[in-house]
This record gives sequence, structure tokens and C-alpha cells, in this order.
Amino acid sequence: MRMFAAVLLALSSAIPPPPSQAAPFHLVEATIDDLRVALASKQITCRGLVEQYIKRIETYDKSGPSLNAVQTINRRALQDAERLDALFTASGPVGPLHCIPMLVKDQVETSDMPTTYGSAVFKDFIPLRDATIVTKLKKAGAVIVAKTTMGEYASGYLGSAFGVVRNAYDPTRSASGSSGGTGAGIAANFGAVGIGEDTGGSIRGPAAVNNLVGLRPTLPLVSRFGMMPARPTTDTLGPIARSVKDVAIVLDAIAGYDANDPVTAYSVGQVPGSYTQFLAADGLKGARIGVIREPLDPKADPASADYKQVRVVIDRALADLNRLGAAVVAPVTIPDLARRSVKLYDGNVFETEAATNKYLAQHPNAPVKTLAEILLSGKVVPSRARVLMNVIGRSTNEPGYLELLLIKEEVRQAVLTAMADQRLDALVYATFESSARADSVRRHDATGRRQRGPRQQPPSQSGDRISGDDRPRRFHRRRSAGGAGVHGPGVR
Repeated sequence: MRMFAAVLLALSSAIPPPPSQAAPFHLVEATIDDLRVALASKQITCRGLVEQYIKRIETYDKSGPSLNAVQTINRRALQDAERLDALFTASGPVGPLHCIPMLVKDQVETSDMPTTYGSAVFKDFIPLRDATIVTKLKKAGAVIVAKTTMGEYASGYLGSAFGVVRNAYDPTRSASGSSGGTGAGIAANFGAVGIGEDTGGSIRGPAAVNNLVGLRPTLPLVSRFGMMPARPTTDTLGPIARSVKDVAIVLDAIAGYDANDPVTAYSVGQVPGSYTQFLAADGLKGARIGVIREPLDPKADPASADYKQVRVVIDRALADLNRLGAAVVAPVTIPDLARRSVKLYDGNVFETEAATNKYLAQHPNAPVKTLAEILLSGKVVPSRARVLMNVIGRSTNEPGYLELLLIKEEVRQAVLTAMADQRLDALVYATFESSARADSVRRHDATGRRQRGPRQQPPSQSGDRISGDDRPRRFHRRRSAGGAGVHGPGVR
């Protein structure tokens, strides 16, 4: 009997256990590296991954908290994912962004989806070409899951094509703009990484209030071909992601010369083999970081509780920089910086009309051909239309434009002088001196127009960001809403 039991034991130990089922893949907070590992280990297929992101969009964007971050879901995304699965099986990943689900601001052209620029005027407009940045993302293997909502014609967070975009951490608050859809969408895990456009803060603002990392690249670094311009001398495209490494990986894919955007010629010889090579654990050792304490927003109130809360967050980040080896130099004073910065942004009414008209002339199927026609349509959100009316009839031939160019050069020299005098490698300042506003979001209807009656109930009062896998994360567990901008000598 004992012999029989021993034989059974020996046999049972020799029989391998049944294969255990792979743990389900949770995409919430997943980075590019996380997705690469999951795909390589066959924990999930590309199609399965893209399906999960689309399901989240369908669940949370127009229902539930109604974040309104997505303008158009790419109905070919699953087909693209299946193609990538087949290629992966045959020969491995097609590029560094193989099956990385991307969100793209609806300011850049896609030949297989409408491009609205946030406006009902272009609701059914499908360009005949892809923007260069879209072509590069696809070549790197990315899947464009959706186009994101944006402040109409690249300003604010309202648009006649969709209404108002909401913050993923608190839908009663502003998602900032004009790349607010990309920021809210990435924060809500509608995509792994997104593309925004920045003229005067439209990447940095949404990144700050949605607890993300946003990079406004030096203007000549990334091609803007296929993007409706706002002000060509400051327009630039860049990534919004949940980590610095993800931003660097995407920048590798989109940076470089493009003959269709001649300004990128300045980047030739200036692009490294990979931006990830600079992500060293001791990369801040010996760096000197200057801190601009002066509020850059003329409406900021240093005595307010809101201002002080943001100051605490910034100080915590500065302490982290110091702990990681940087010498923090504070405060750095640049004469008349706030006034001149406001003048440069608000005073540039000279570029927009001519640039917009030139851009529209490239599209034979565009519903309108000039900025004036856009405004005469009567469809533009009133607050945006009022601002755009100020640029009609203005041009870069006016003496006022020369004045702006001179101020820009004065500011550049003042910044570089301060950095040289104090031997600084970079400057740090608060993206916003207050947290994301709530009142303005609640008081706009689905068309982006301001309501005159009682306030509507917000879709959610919760401070939890949409998680979707029963693991809610409170906003304060990660970096808070103030955000910080970091500028080195090469950033324009």
C-alpha cells in the first residue's frame, strides 16, 4: 500500500500543473514600457488593448462624468490594431511606438477622420492628407485611437463642435486649453499618450491641471505641416503623457526635419539619437535651477488661499530637485517679465488672419476659405469670436508687429543674461498661480455658450479621477494641480 502511494506521489509530481491563466491587463496609468511588456509577453493583443481604450471612451466621455475629451473615435483603430498584431507575429514590432494607443488634438489633419479645429463650421470636414506628425506616429507603429476636443481655433476649452471639456480629476473644474481634450483624455486613460499644440500654454496648461507631463518643444523641432496655425512664430506641437520617459519616447518619433515646414531646417544636426539617453538617475547632480517667484499672471493674488496652495506644491517639487542633486537658486528676477510676457501674447493680433487664410487655401474641400467667412458663419462660440474679430484686417506689415519682435528679443536677452549671471541650467516657474477654476465650466452648455439661467448640476462632485478598474486614485496622491514649467536655454 505504501509502495502504491509512493508511486502515485511520484507520478503526480512528474505531471506539470495546468497552465495558469494570465492575469488580466489593467491599462489604468499604464506607461509605454508597461504596454510593451504586456504585448511582448502576449498578456494582451494589440486589438485587445485598443478595445479596452475605446471601451473607456464610450463609458466615460459622453456618459457618466461626461468628460467630453474626445471629438471623434477612430473607427478604423481596431483594423489598424489587427494589422499590427499580424506584423508582430510575423516579424516583431514595427517601430518604437508599436500599438501605443494615441490621442491626437483635432487641430491636426487626419485623412480618415474629420478635423474640426473645435468648431461646428468644420464638423464634417475630412482633409485629403495626413499631418506630418500623424504620418510619423503611424510609421512608428502608433494607433490613433481618437481625435480630441480643443478650444475653438486653438484657444480656451470651449468649442461649438462639442461644448466644454472637463477635468478628469474633478469634472466641475477646467481642463485648461486649448489642448484640454488631450490632457483630460490622457488623465482619464482614454489613450496612453497624446499630442497637443502650444501657442501660449496650450500643452503646459492641460498637463498642469490634469496631473501630467507636457512638453512644448523648441519651435523648429517638430513639423507643424497639416496643422491649422494660430500664430506661426509661436505654434508648436508636442506630447502630453504621464511620465517624462513617455514624453521622450514620443519626441524621438516626431522630431526632425520636414521639407513641408521649412522652419524645421533649424533642427538639422540638433536632434540626438534618442532623448531617453538623458534620463539618468543622477541627471540633476550639479545642475543649477533658477526659480522665478514673480507671478506671471497679472490677475494672481499672492494673498489668496489658492495661490498659497499652489506655492506649497511648487516648493515640494523644488525640494525634490534639491534632493536629487540640483542647486536651487531662488528667487531669480527678470526685469518687467510679467508685463512684457502678457504684451507678447495678448498683443500679437498680426499673424493669425493671413496664416489661417493661407492654410485654408491648401484645402479645396474646406467648407470656408477665409477667417472672415468662419466668423460670418455665426457658429463660433461668442467668446472666441470676439477675440478673433480683433485680428481681422491686421497684418505683420504694421509697425506694431515690429514692436512685438523687439520686445521678444529684449525678453530673450534678459532671460539669457539672468541665466548667464547666475550660471543657471534651467528656469522653473508655476504654470498657473491658482488651481483649475470650476465656475466657468459649470456655466456653459453643450454648445460652449454661456448659460444665463441657474447653474446646472455638475456631472460629478468626486475628487476621484476616473479609474475604471475599481482602484480609484485621489488627486492628492500624485502631483497637484499647480504644475511647473521648466525652460532651459534651448527652449523658445
